Amino acid sequence: MRNRKGIFGVLFISPAFLFIFSFMIYPLVYSFYISLNKFNFVYDTNPQFNGIGNYIKAFQDPAVLVAMKNTFTFGIWYFVLIMLLSLAIALLLFHIKRGNEVLRTIIFMPIVVPLSLSALVFMWILQENYGLLNFILRDVLKLSFLAKPWLNNGTTAMGSLIGVGLWATVGFETILFLGGIQSISKEVLEAAEIDGASGIKRIVSIILPNLRETYVLTGLWAILHGLKVFVEPMVMTNGGPGNSTLVMYQEIYFTAFSNFDMGYASAMAYILGAITMVFALINFYLNRSKDHA
Repeated sequence: MRNRKGIFGVLFISPAFLFIFSFMIYPLVYSFYISLNKFNFVYDTNPQFNGIGNYIKAFQDPAVLVAMKNTFTFGIWYFVLIMLLSLAIALLLFHIKRGNEVLRTIIFMPIVVPLSLSALVFMWILQENYGLLNFILRDVLKLSFLAKPWLNNGTTAMGSLIGVGLWATVGFETILFLGGIQSISKEVLEAAEIDGASGIKRIVSIILPNLRETYVLTGLWAILHGLKVFVEPMVMTNGGPGNSTLVMYQEIYFTAFSNFDMGYASAMAYILGAITMVFALINFYLNRSKDHA
């Protein structure tokens, strides 16, 4: 009977194991192997081992360094703004009683729209000559000095991409924060109010310290989206103007599917994965340290 149960257990988990092995474990292992080789899959018949040559090349490549800088710029600004904005909206929704469900639906709605579609819509809104934003600034509000080539200027292009990323994802982060706030015991909140901790004092002294587990989840999600950004710059600017919005995922994509250099692209992908993991571990460590304190 024990052997039979073991056989049935193996049979039941084998489809899931085969799926995970085929589409996760094997590609990870093989891509790491390829990253240690020179391999152009169009012209080369076999990979040529060159050790960590691709990794050294990546840290000496001006295009990769620019992409890395842009990725950090997007990721840091996105992380800070999405955390602050979503937490503020969640606190607002928590304290608003009338029309709360309607507000939640409105705020969460952008996450339902595919990010690529949102990017296309904002391309039209931010277009310099016939875009909706400049039309409102120039013709409706008569503030022509505020109208800009939002996606054709290196300074404003990155800010525009960050804004689109915030608009598209703030609803999801807000729901996570709101769930964390609502999980705080009502007895704790009522006791704090009896003790005179109300309004801002209750938020600072009671609510924010009790969201440490939520910070881990929302912070991890924000780090992943910020450092693995791809859709916004790919659809809206294609990395331009110049290389001002070129990010790591784009550089990896162009290297792999335009230059067909799979070895070099795999090395860059592992560098990006390592950077993302480091920031994720820092996020875990900081929140764990607060718990221990």
